[in-house]
Formats: sequence, C-alpha cells, structure tokens
Amino acid sequence: MLIMNKLRFLSLILLSGCAMSALAQNTPTGTLIGQDSTNRIITTAVPFLGITPDARAAGMGEAGGAISPDANSGYWNVAKLAFIEDGFGGSASYTPWLRKIIDDMSIFYLSGYYKINREQTIAASMKYFDMGVIQFNKGPNSIDQLGRYNPREYAFDVSYARMLTEAFSIGGAIRYIHSNLTGSGIPGTADSRPGNSLAVDLGAYYTKPFVSNNSLLTFTGVITNIGSKVTYSDGANKDFIPINLRIGSAYKMELDPYNSLTFALDFNKLMVPSPYPGSKSTPLLSGMFSSFTDAPGGFQEEIHEIMTAMGVEYWYNETFAGRLGYFLEANDKGNRKYFTAGLGFRYNQFGLDMAYMVPTNKKENALAETLRLSLMMTLVRKELTQDESVTD
Repeated sequence: MLIMNKLRFLSLILLSGCAMSALAQNTPTGTLIGQDSTNRIITTAVPFLGITPDARAAGMGEAGGAISPDANSGYWNVAKLAFIEDGFGGSASYTPWLRKIIDDMSIFYLSGYYKINREQTIAASMKYFDMGVIQFNKGPNSIDQLGRYNPREYAFDVSYARMLTEAFSIGGAIRYIHSNLTGSGIPGTADSRPGNSLAVDLGAYYTKPFVSNNSLLTFTGVITNIGSKVTYSDGANKDFIPINLRIGSAYKMELDPYNSLTFALDFNKLMVPSPYPGSKSTPLLSGMFSSFTDAPGGFQEEIHEIMTAMGVEYWYNETFAGRLGYFLEANDKGNRKYFTAGLGFRYNQFGLDMAYMVPTNKKENALAETLRLSLMMTLVRKELTQDESVTD
C-alpha cells in the first residue's frame, strides 16, 4: 500500500513539471502538491531546478537574490560571487521531499567557489533530486509487477563572475541538466527516455553603500535556465524548462558593532509561454519574450504570474542569525503561500543554516514542516587584499 501511495504522489509531482508522452500522453496540465488544478498554472519540465537549495534563503521566504554573497550565490545570481570576500569555500545542503509521506526522497546541493583575484570568481555546483525507489505495475493487482526503479534528476553547472566597477558586477553560468524518470529495461517504458538540456544563466549585481548610516543597498537582476526544451519521448513532444527572471533588492543596516538587520524582496517571473493550445510548440526565444504579453487574461493575468518572496535576516556579532520570510503566489497561478523561519550559526570558517516552512493557504506542500540544512566552509587567502584592482 505504501508503494502505491508513493507512486500516486510521485505522479502528481512529475505531471506538474512535464507532459511525458510515454507515461501521461493524454494527461492535461498537472498539479503539484499545493497547487490548484487549473489550466492557468504554468508548467515546465525539470521543475526541480526552481526548488530553493540552501537553508539560508529558504528561511527568508526564498528571497535570496540580493542578500550578501556566499557559497550558494551561484543559484541566486552568479554575478554576486564577484563580491564574495573569502578566497574559496563551499556548501552542502540537504532538503527532504514529501517527508510527511515517505522517507527516501530528497534534494542534495553541493557548491564551491574560488576567487581568482579581487575582481574575478569561478564556481561550480551540482543539484541532485533523488525520487526514491518506485515499483512499476502494469495494473492495480500487486502481482503484476514490472520492476523497480530509482527516478532521479540532476544539474551540474560552472560559472564565472567579474566586477566591472567597485559597485557593479556581471556573471554567467552554463548548466547541464539530466532527468531520468522511468529508467530503462522495464516493460512498458520502451517509448520513454531520459531528458537532457543545456542552459545558461546571465546576471548583474549592484551595491550602493551609505557611509552616513553604515548601511548597504543592493540590487539583483538575473535570468536563469535559458536553455533547450526537454523531451522524454520523441522530438515532437518538447517542454520548456523553467526559464526564470528574478529582480530583487536588499537593504542591510548595521544597527551597532554587534547587530545587523537585512530586509530582502524578490520578484520572479517564469519566461515561458502561458498555457494555451499550441504554446509548447513556440520557439525558445519567441516563447521567452512573448511570455510577458501572452496571458489569456491580459495584463492582469500577467501580473498574477509574478511570484513575490520577502524576508528579513538578523545577525548578532556575525555569529548567530535569525530569519523570517513569506512567499506569495496568485491563486490562479499555483496558490503557493507559506511562512518560513530559519536559524544560522557561524564559527571560524564553518557555518550551519536551518530552515522550516509552514503553508498558510491550507494546502499540502512537499516541503511543509520539514527541516532543511546547509553546511558551509570558507577559507581566506590574505593575498587577495594585496592584489591591485583593474577597476582602480
């Protein structure tokens, strides 16, 4: 019975991200846990790319675009890495998935960076979504077993960021995406195959310090996952990947030598066509640019497609952090609404972040009431402060 429940919930997740010809050829727009069943919801392939990987931003309502750079900045905006102060470091994050139902689905995220000099930083990261072991049956009878398989998805990227001035940086990343949902060698899945894609991120980051009150204002702008469509069967059935525009800002105040407070606000918009007949066949670039004007409900519906993330972070002596946040999505575009909280600790070169989410819309959520963890390590190279900047 547990296997069948797991398969049913997994199907909901898979259908929210793609219309797999081999498994659900005649299934309409899918529904992710926590979403309303409506054709207004924009769905894409490989939706795991949009799941927040690190616990710091997860505790701030997923408003991670403009907060201070760290080892996980490559996910939010690669351009932020140019302003990271430590010579090199890394992070490992763990996110349970559907933990209230099953115990073998999770997301792992590994990231690392290396600061070449004051202006340039390179980085790499990997995101791995383990969907656990699934029992495939050809019918409702438990004796009609086809086999067991472990569906999984992963993405690997390398990135580069550079300061152009003392206050402005740009960055880019290239990403390989692999999604294997059914495996091979199982009868009845011969028409399905893994989906693959190549994508890039392009970002910019701006900082404005205010010496008079010892504060810092930052702005972020980035488009992530600009890449080829994904197919799980043949070339005639392709789905957009989650190309996303993120614009955000953060304001950090140094209250005194020991206490600081940061307010962050992000706006996200999927740059993929709104759901209408034939939208999936739209060419990549046309789909991206038309995504701002193609909603059947006009301008009002386009506004509904913007997701809002907001959060606040408090630090005491750069050692202990407390975080709160809220994420808001329109009812007709997924209806995800949840409150988040988090804690952070830093000791010498090591750090630990934790996050917790509580839905506020009386809907189930795959991440509800689960603890998410991130471990960090940073090392400082003293010679970085001695390099002469090309922007001077």
